[in-house]
Amino acid sequence: MTEAPAPNETELTLLKSFWRLGPLSAREVHEALGKDFAWAPSTTRTVLERMRGKGLLTRRSVHGMAVYAPAGDKVSVLGAALNRLMRSVLEVRGELPASAFAGSEILSEAELAELHDLLNAGPESKA
Repeated sequence: MTEAPAPNETELTLLKSFWRLGPLSAREVHEALGKDFAWAPSTTRTVLERMRGKGLLTRRSVHGMAVYAPAGDKVSVLGAALNRLMRSVLEVRGELPASAFAGSEILSEAELAELHDLLNAGPESKA
């Protein structure tokens, strides 16, 4: 299976809503993020469908309504994005401390431990 591309800043904002609230319809996403984005409802639906096309979201029908949910779990998505930033962009070698994210409002202690393991699983962490 191919890894989904790294989400951009807007996509991460949308994913955070899903992580906090669970599966949502396009209308619910639009209502939840109305203050953050000045989008028409059709734009929200378009962005959700593009994210689905990129493999970031899934869509299923619930009582005839399209409901979206993240395709990957929170730690995997964040770990992949952080790994790309730290390893590829900043060229950091050696262990990456997930404890740097301990103040996060979206990561639990268990998720921080999982993130630490994910960030330090590859050969770059041994350098």
